[in-house]
Amino acid sequence: MYEQKTKETDQSVVEFIENVESPKKRDDAYKLLDIFSETTGFEAKMWGPSIIGFGSYHYKYKTGHEGDAPLVGFSPRKSKISLYFAPGDPTRDDLLQNFGKHTTGAACVYINKLADIDEDVLKKLIINSVAFLLKTYPQE
Repeated sequence: MYEQKTKETDQSVVEFIENVESPKKRDDAYKLLDIFSETTGFEAKMWGPSIIGFGSYHYKYKTGHEGDAPLVGFSPRKSKISLYFAPGDPTRDDLLQNFGKHTTGAACVYINKLADIDEDVLKKLIINSVAFLLKTYPQE
């Protein structure tokens, strides 16, 4: 049976951020922590060894695969900062047009540094992602 790798843990978010090697990336991680916390109203939790997530939802696909994931989150990785938003959110692509310097993956948006992006657009991405996931996967 499939075992979900990325689960909520009891690891300290601050301890994780303090171990980020780059001082600039560490500063950006603390700023992102504030932005995500204030925008979502959720407490930051570690998901797996390296994702800082906010809130959670339970998903179940038609295939029967199910699990839990953070509503939104980020990870200050070595090369780039990964921002996690809802896959499938129909507003994402339009918002990203005014976001600033970034690249995208399936569920991730990658940035080099916080100074490269528009923080107001980031807040809209967070709000829309949370709303989309809560509507798509209502809490039971």
